[in-house]
Amino acid sequence: MLRTLLSRFRQGYRTNAYPGQNVVLPGVFRGRPVIDKSCGPEIRQRCAEACPQDAIRAGEGLLDLGRCVFCGMCERVGNGQFIRFTSRFDLAVADPAALLTDGSIPDLAAQSGAGFRRLFGRSLQLRQVSAGGCNACEADVNVLNTPVFDLARFGIGFTASPRHADGLLVTGPVTRNMRAALMATYEAVPAPKVVIALGSCAISGGPFDGSGETSKVSDHLPVDLFIPGCPPHPMTTLHALLAFFTGKTPPPEIKPGLY
Repeated sequence: MLRTLLSRFRQGYRTNAYPGQNVVLPGVFRGRPVIDKSCGPEIRQRCAEACPQDAIRAGEGLLDLGRCVFCGMCERVGNGQFIRFTSRFDLAVADPAALLTDGSIPDLAAQSGAGFRRLFGRSLQLRQVSAGGCNACEADVNVLNTPVFDLARFGIGFTASPRHADGLLVTGPVTRNMRAALMATYEAVPAPKVVIALGSCAISGGPFDGSGETSKVSDHLPVDLFIPGCPPHPMTTLHALLAFFTGKTPPPEIKPGLY
């Protein structure tokens, strides 16, 4: 115990200042895309053909964030002339139509944050369900409980029992063997309740969607919040939860202490 306390003393305060201050992620992180729709059709088509998830609509100059795994292949093939990725982590949307983007993403806080805050007050408890994921999204969700992010300081946490939860956070595609368990868990959550689809597989059904073995979460449940990524960075998830459930846009628009 003494060694543990000494280690914590040496490490000091490790929790990041978000949302009181903005967090700038390293340049290697692929986040919010910038799309140049004036790019020539030849480069667009080349990028679309290289996409492993069929997430690019070359003719319209659009990218499906729900299908995109942020591999960066389109950026490399097109030398960044059509699509390039920034380090911005604000990717989540409430309207699934907004996942198909030309680079613009609507302000999440303005969509339904006030209504959800009125329902759940200052506390939000979620039951996390892995419906068939590879454990990447699940691992990055667990990171939110570490001292660096400290999700509990916002009144948000994860509970083991769906009967104690305000909603579900679903990761991975919904596999055939997990459908019944997912539906039973959803039914056990008391109303009013929310459903969050986190990650490319949960939103799009994954690379094997259409096979009959996997499907997307919205095929079975009414999804309130979509958080893109493969996996979503913990900051993407944290931003989405704060903006959506408090109705306040994190920095640089907010001031410290509003949460």
